[in-house]
Amino acid sequence: MCAHLIVTLRAVLLAAVLGLGWIAAPAVAAGEQPGNNADVYRAVRDGTAQSITFTAPADRMLIQSEGQTWRQWRNGPITQIGGWVLAGVFVALVLFRLIRGKIKLEGPPTGRLIQRFTTAERMTHWTVALSFTLLALTGLTLLFGKHVVIPLIGYSAFSWLAALAKNVHNFVGPLFFVATLVMAAMFARDNVWQAIDALWIRKAGGLLSGEHVPSWRFNFGEKTWFWIGVVCLGLLVGITGLVLDFPGYGQIRQDMQLAHILHASGALVFMALSLGHIYIGSIGMEGALESMKTGYVDETWAKEHHEYWYREAKNAGTAAPAAPTAARPSAAH
Repeated sequence: MCAHLIVTLRAVLLAAVLGLGWIAAPAVAAGEQPGNNADVYRAVRDGTAQSITFTAPADRMLIQSEGQTWRQWRNGPITQIGGWVLAGVFVALVLFRLIRGKIKLEGPPTGRLIQRFTTAERMTHWTVALSFTLLALTGLTLLFGKHVVIPLIGYSAFSWLAALAKNVHNFVGPLFFVATLVMAAMFARDNVWQAIDALWIRKAGGLLSGEHVPSWRFNFGEKTWFWIGVVCLGLLVGITGLVLDFPGYGQIRQDMQLAHILHASGALVFMALSLGHIYIGSIGMEGALESMKTGYVDETWAKEHHEYWYREAKNAGTAAPAAPTAARPSAAH
């Protein structure tokens, strides 16, 4: 009897609660779910300034629609097209190596050296090169991590790797920017247009034919890399990187999103172009790496690749005495 009474009381109380809830509930429009705040969020997204409880820059919107646009660009064209561009350049370099082979000296090294780069120039170059390499590796990790790295090492390990990559990227970025400014000022004079550059363009530098095309200190290909790669793209990614690195100087969210799109896009193009420069300057051309390691090149190398500069250097007396056998560039590379 007691148990039956308890069950009855429970049923009465449940009915009372449901009845009160039905009476208190507002009328719901046809087709709209109860408790739906769609109208509220539509008002929030219309760009009207909202009342917030913390200090913020000029954009006082609770929901910023441009964020979705940035996300679509970041995960769409930037990641997808950028990945294919890097892969395409790498494949092109492999094919070039298979077809053209290593660019070797035609004549034997003389053992007489000419200074091509000063110590200051080499230190500046290596500072830019090493900081660029760190930024490229960490940037690619952050951009392609969820597509490439997470499937290999999992989410937990990637979270640590991503945090490390982000901090390295943030701290190395300003160093790269300053070194790029120094490098641009240091090499600008030798990278201006000269009449012989037109011949280099017509003959494509002799890269496929193997023909010697004379030039001054830098040929047109090197000048193109300097102005488009080092100066334009280097300063673009450097300046936008500073905007992202130091967000407390009045940047609103739209500024940060635009800076990131320009930063990521410019960096991917920069990396794609750098692959050709790195290849030619390391394993692609005999004697090229030695010039940046020691500052000197053999007279044969100078004459075959930069004949006008070679003549100028000889007349200026920058050629060094014959080097000891151990220091001479080897003809077999």
